[in-house]
Amino acid sequence: MKKKYITIEKKQARWGFFFVVPSLLFFSVFSFYPILNAFYTSFFDKRALSKAAPAFLGLGNYKRLFNPATMDNALSFYNSLRSTFVFTIGTFVPLLIISLLLAVFISNLSGNRTKKFLQIAYYCPAVLSSVVAAAIWMIIFDPRGLGNQWLNALLGTPGIDRRWLVDGTMEQVSTMVIYFWKYIGYFVILFITGLASIPPTLYEASTIDGATKWQSFWKITLPLLKPTVVLVSIMAMLQCLKTFSTQYMLYSNGAPRAPINVITFNIYVTGIQEQYLGRASAMSVVLFLLMLFFTWAQFRVSKSDQVDY
Repeated sequence: MKKKYITIEKKQARWGFFFVVPSLLFFSVFSFYPILNAFYTSFFDKRALSKAAPAFLGLGNYKRLFNPATMDNALSFYNSLRSTFVFTIGTFVPLLIISLLLAVFISNLSGNRTKKFLQIAYYCPAVLSSVVAAAIWMIIFDPRGLGNQWLNALLGTPGIDRRWLVDGTMEQVSTMVIYFWKYIGYFVILFITGLASIPPTLYEASTIDGATKWQSFWKITLPLLKPTVVLVSIMAMLQCLKTFSTQYMLYSNGAPRAPINVITFNIYVTGIQEQYLGRASAMSVVLFLLMLFFTWAQFRVSKSDQVDY
């Protein structure tokens, strides 16, 4: 009989499978199962502490979310959708644009020490938890805090309270500022990593051809940085859509709930405080589908010919 020999590729594949199994089990228990369970629970009228068997509602929970009778309610799911989109647009766009500009600025600096200092300085807030970041900025947004002092000094209006944590519009701006401050450094580092992968010889050739820095940015930097831009845009968008800690901290300290009642916050209140797990699961499914759709849309919009060098 011929002896069966196991090739190196098969051995590597076998060991690779063994190393992947723990990760698969972890994601199955803590990610895949909760997603499937949320889909299943969303079809039932399930209460958190009720001993009664949950009643099957079909699409009843979803119909209730989009019921026209609740559209005018300040704490309705429609309000949560609006608050989430306002926060996402107001945070996502500045994060993407300003992080890219800061990354280009830092990469073009001459001194390595200055580059490292700015990278560390911008990245430091990303190490903090969202709760700590919100606590820091609530002190700044206090009527006697630095927020009013800086803005009044800039606008020349001493003594005016901007009502950062009281007025609905300013409350939304406050959450955007906190989130922007916390995550700007993280995305700057990602862009700097992408910029470092572009060969400097391309810029040297463009300079010899008489191209300006602005032309080099649009014709070389941006096209070759496209994979990083797509990665950062998707990560920033998902991060904004699932925001929770900042809004919860502001509300816990007396801020009005309606302007910052994002979907995740509404899920928490409905499922944990009011104990309607079926309705909260339906909201979770809608949020999951929204995140899936916007991720697909970004891939679709950014799909074009591959840029090589």
